[in-house]
Amino acid sequence: MQVCISSSKGAVRFLAPLVLLALLPGLAGCFVSPGGESLSDGGPSGSRLRVALAFPPAENFSPYGADATLLSRLGVTEGLTALDANGAAAPALARSWRRVSDRTWRFTLREATFQDGKDVTPAAVASALTHATQAEPAPAALAGVSLDAKGDGDSGVRVTTVEPDPVLPMRLSSPSLAILSPKAYGKEGTPTPVGTATGPFEITEVSGGAATLDRYDDYWGGLAHASGIDARFVKDGTARANAVRTGDVDTAEAIPVAQAATLDEATLEEAGTTRTTSLQLNTGIGPFKDPELRAAARAAIDSSALVKGVFEGYADPGAGIFGPAVTWAESKRVKPAGRAKAARPDGTPITLATYDNRPELPEVAQVVQQQLEKAGFTVKLEVREYSRLESDALDGKFDAFIGARNSLLDTGDPVGVLGSDYTCDGAYNLARLCDKQVDKAVDRAVETDGTDERQDAAMAAEAAILGTDAVVPLAHQQIIAGVSPEVRGVLLDPYERTLVGAGTRR
Repeated sequence: MQVCISSSKGAVRFLAPLVLLALLPGLAGCFVSPGGESLSDGGPSGSRLRVALAFPPAENFSPYGADATLLSRLGVTEGLTALDANGAAAPALARSWRRVSDRTWRFTLREATFQDGKDVTPAAVASALTHATQAEPAPAALAGVSLDAKGDGDSGVRVTTVEPDPVLPMRLSSPSLAILSPKAYGKEGTPTPVGTATGPFEITEVSGGAATLDRYDDYWGGLAHASGIDARFVKDGTARANAVRTGDVDTAEAIPVAQAATLDEATLEEAGTTRTTSLQLNTGIGPFKDPELRAAARAAIDSSALVKGVFEGYADPGAGIFGPAVTWAESKRVKPAGRAKAARPDGTPITLATYDNRPELPEVAQVVQQQLEKAGFTVKLEVREYSRLESDALDGKFDAFIGARNSLLDTGDPVGVLGSDYTCDGAYNLARLCDKQVDKAVDRAVETDGTDERQDAAMAAEAAILGTDAVVPLAHQQIIAGVSPEVRGVLLDPYERTLVGAGTRR
């Protein structure tokens, strides 16, 4: 299904960082809707889809944390906008938008209903966005941004930011800013997406390591091909690959590199991704508060050995926070300056942590452990499931942390991840970095309009961050998924926001 949007000439100077925004002067642009393939292509099949996912819900399906992407990948939640295949803002619950002033945008809603049967109204949308602004901690997409949303007439929502935000349409595509029914927001606790979202599939049951979703028949994008989804949360990557081989599931995400060669060619799908595996060093407390020891850790890492030995070629050596999937990054990359001189570790003890939901990470951690020990550190390695690790990592209980982070997941804007991950007030600052020069560089990037100018500012901020040695990029990954030959319409995008949509069928 395609939807189109046109805009006034005045919006052209506020282009998206990766490609032209959906706001082109005097032209109409068409985008594939979040529903995926056209529903006229074969019609609904009635079959249920069996999907194996790597990460179980970590926060009771809260839309404000790590579970937000899980919800969007299962076709449950939607935002006002989405990202198209090129990373530009595309229509979702909003069918069009325009910039009213430097701080205000007006979004025109399409006719849609929540899964509880209520209409998607301007008041409901404004309320949902207001709840997101009040969440603690704030969703990563709102890092450094304050906004106010109000209904405007029968079908409009005005969103005003304290400071000009040229990428607001991209920001509102974040899974953490999904629009839920007023029923979702109780007086206490986190909002629930169960029966209150707008996507083609509705959660009906969650038990243990599984979730049941049924087709939402009144979805604005048309009747989904599949009658529902049976989702299993299988943290073991080998088990996910085996499930594809035996036909126990139709689709499995995050197939381990070591298992890729064992899958039949017809069941293996690959896609580029903006995900980077990095070593985050705790700059707040512990030994890596010393910049010279951080420099020693950075000097000890050989990322090419990781790509060859662990990822078996399904990745590129770590070049920066942004990798090859961000096509403009390499030509604009700035060499970090002012790095400290590496000190001798002399047996300095450190705790290195990672999680096993992504099967390559424990092996990456073992290689990094060996490299750091060869340089003179004494390394204790701790591996847990992500849901049992995240809070400790955010609280700074580890000296070093290896994680895989999609650099454009939160907003699609390269500046967004820099603010959330590496500034003093960042909501996902695993390195606990608080550096005045970094904050200034990120602030300059936030305030910059225009495609080239914003890209340049983002790369200058990346250089400032890398110059602190708070993060050591290890590898830029590819997506590997197992998909039954009988399945069509699986949605693999570089931002890893989608997997199953209205057009996915068996």
